[in-house]
Amino acid sequence: MLDQSIDPVDANDRVPIALRVFGALAILNGVVSIPFQAFIIVDSVIAFQSGEMSGLSIVSLVTAGVAGLFATASLVLSIVLGARLFRNQRRWAGRIANILVAVGIVLLLTTVLQHGIVSFDTLAETITLAVNVVLSGYLDPGLSEERRLQRKLRDMDERADAQKGVLGRDKSGAGYIALNFFNLFWIFVICCVGGLIIETIYHFVVFGGYQDRAGLLFGPFSPIYGIGGALVTIALNRFYRARVAVVFVVSAVIGGAFEFFVSWFMEVAFGVTAWDYSGTFLNIDGRTNLQFMLMWGVLGLFWVRLLLPRMLELVNRIPWNWRYSLTTVFAALMLANCGLTLVSLDCWYGRLAGTNHDETFIEQFCNQHFDDDFMKNRFQSMSIDPANAARS
Repeated sequence: MLDQSIDPVDANDRVPIALRVFGALAILNGVVSIPFQAFIIVDSVIAFQSGEMSGLSIVSLVTAGVAGLFATASLVLSIVLGARLFRNQRRWAGRIANILVAVGIVLLLTTVLQHGIVSFDTLAETITLAVNVVLSGYLDPGLSEERRLQRKLRDMDERADAQKGVLGRDKSGAGYIALNFFNLFWIFVICCVGGLIIETIYHFVVFGGYQDRAGLLFGPFSPIYGIGGALVTIALNRFYRARVAVVFVVSAVIGGAFEFFVSWFMEVAFGVTAWDYSGTFLNIDGRTNLQFMLMWGVLGLFWVRLLLPRMLELVNRIPWNWRYSLTTVFAALMLANCGLTLVSLDCWYGRLAGTNHDETFIEQFCNQHFDDDFMKNRFQSMSIDPANAARS
C-alpha cells in the first residue's frame, strides 16, 4: 500500500533530495522569521497609534500595511511549501508555489512603491519571485516520463495544426484561443503596436501635430494596450460567442479599470503623470473617464470578434520550426526593454528628487544614456513630479 503522505500520481517521480533540503531550509526560515515579522507589525501599530507615522500619506500607510500582510502570508506559505517538499508531496507543493507566485507579485509591487526599482529590497523580492516561478513550473504534477511523451505528442499535433492553419485554437471548445504563453505573448506584442498606432492617429486628428506616445525606451510599443489586449482576451475567451453588449461592457470595464490602476501606480511609484482626464465628463480621479472606457469597449469588441481570428492566421504564417525560437528571442528582448524602461524611470525620478546615488552599473548606464532631455523627448506625454510619489 502506498504511503498516504505521498501523492499517488507522484509515487514514481519523487521530489529530488536537493528540493527536500530546500524545503527544510524554507521551514527553518519561516519559523525564524515569523516572530520578527510579528514584532515589526506590532511595532508599526504602536507607532501609528502614538502618532509617529502622522507625517506619512494614506497611500504610504496602506502600502506598508498590505506589504506586511502579504509578507506574513508569504512566510506562512513558505513553511507549508517546505513541509510539502520535505514530505515528498509534489502535487501540493506545486499548488503552494503557484499561490506564492501571486503573493510575490503583490509584494514586488508594494516594494517598488516603497523603495523604487533600484533597491536591495526590490532585488530580493524579484529573486524570491523568480525562485517561486521556477518551482511552480518544475513541480508540475505530471510524471517526468509522461511529460516527455506529452511533449512529443504535442509537437506532432502542432505540426499537423500548422499545416491545417488552425494552430493556436482551443481544442477543448471551452474558449476560442489556447491561453498559452506563445499566443498571449504575440497578442501582447500586436496590441502594443496596434494600440500605439491608434493612439497616435487619435492624438494627431483631435489635437493636431505628432506626439510620440510610446511607452517603452525602444520600439513602437505601448504596453498598456498590450496588457489590456491580453486581459480582454483572457476574460472573454470563453465568451467569444456572447452577445455584442456583453463583450462591449466587459471590455470597457477591464480597459477602464486597468487604465486607472496603471495611472495610479505610475504616479505613486515614480511621480509620473502619463495622462490626466480631470475635467472631462464622468472622469474617475482624472485617471479614466466614460469616453475612453467606451473606446476600450469598442476596441475589445473589434478585437474579439474581428481581429483575433486574423491574428491567429498571421501567427500561423510563422514557420512551425521557427515559432518557439523566435518567441524566446523576442520575449527576452521585450523583457529587457520593459526592465530597462522601469529602471530609467526610477533614475529619472531619483535625479529630480535628489535621491539618485549612481551606485550600480545599471544606474550609471541609465543616467549616462537616458538623461532628463532624452526621457522628456521619448515620453512626450509624461510629466514627473517626485512630490506625487509615495516613497519611504
